[in-house]
Amino acid sequence: MKYLILVGDGMGDYPIDELGGKTPLEAAATPMMDELCRKGELFLNRTVPEGFPPGSDVANMSLLGYSPALYYTGRAPLEAGAMGIELAPDETAFRCNLVTLSRDDDQRITMVDFSAGHISNEESHQLIEAIQQECGNEMFTFHPGVSYRHIMVLKGDHPGVVTVPPHDHIEKDVTTFFARYLENPDWKELLEKIERILGDHPVNKKRIAEGKNPATMVWLWGEGKMPSAPNLQERFDISGSMISAVDLLKGLGAIGGLSVINVPGATGFIDTNYEGKAQAAMDSLATQDFVFVHLEAPDESGHQGSLPNKLKAIEDFDARIVKPIFEHLISRGEDFRMVVTMDHFTPLSIRTHSIDWVPTLLYDSRKEGGSNRAFNEKEAISYDKEANNSIDTGHTLINKLLEKEEE
Repeated sequence: MKYLILVGDGMGDYPIDELGGKTPLEAAATPMMDELCRKGELFLNRTVPEGFPPGSDVANMSLLGYSPALYYTGRAPLEAGAMGIELAPDETAFRCNLVTLSRDDDQRITMVDFSAGHISNEESHQLIEAIQQECGNEMFTFHPGVSYRHIMVLKGDHPGVVTVPPHDHIEKDVTTFFARYLENPDWKELLEKIERILGDHPVNKKRIAEGKNPATMVWLWGEGKMPSAPNLQERFDISGSMISAVDLLKGLGAIGGLSVINVPGATGFIDTNYEGKAQAAMDSLATQDFVFVHLEAPDESGHQGSLPNKLKAIEDFDARIVKPIFEHLISRGEDFRMVVTMDHFTPLSIRTHSIDWVPTLLYDSRKEGGSNRAFNEKEAISYDKEANNSIDTGHTLINKLLEKEEE
């Protein structure tokens, strides 16, 4: 038996007038997911426990079978682990976004772009390396990641700042949040130096000349210390792989004891290497029991507020991830159980994550019949009222997939 979880990050959304009251998932052409849903089981899953923020860290931790209440320490240490950064007991990892901020005449600061125009790896690495060269010391170290996503490691005491995700404040005033760091002399000196470095750097001057958003500042958030948890081999006696473009998911995969596969050309956006990801999943299942495939593009499109990009991301997920993997498994003639879902909603209307329960389908190649429904939010809510089969504790979804009793 083979087991799969395929995740379209942030696919969920709310009805949109431009789509005649449909959601993007409802309006998009998704024949493969709809077919699997009609033949399989449809239900709602609560990926974000009460009291937790609806981030990809918490939600994907749930999908991988780990209770956030027991194991969540922050987003950044998961990404640090994926990057091979070992944290000492007195060190804290921070997510370090390259962002575009603007100041008005009254020195009020606005979050223009949480991704600095989806800056490329080549450009961002030059910037982070320049910051590390001039600002790196015993207290602060900077590590390049993917696109705008990087890591800063703090040695010593936390400054006591309550941090916030930059994608929650797109085109909003963030003066108050930014000012919290400036109350600490060490952090004030650091950020002022970083602003100067970025302002003078050739990468940003070139981006401005090309009409692109420059990386004007770093945004620090999602901090925490390294978590410890039993891996999936220990818990369920299965081997598996994690396939994702982003370090957060790679870090979760490492905690789960999964083989973390780096797919060339995987970007975390709509230009990602879909075929490479699908092929990596197929190859992994030749020797392993389980694969977790994560696609970031719908989430990024939601943060952009781009309806065309979100529709494209959903349709590409269906046609270029779900379909080829399904057809490959059918051709092998081997039994499999496959979950297709999302970690959370990223509604275009709010451009950030929400705490809604997510539609989830479970297809079992051994069974016939199913929900006879299309795969979208409205159908899942409607069907759940009839079947009453929702999952209240999202981290137990993996037990349902593997047909294992809850721990």
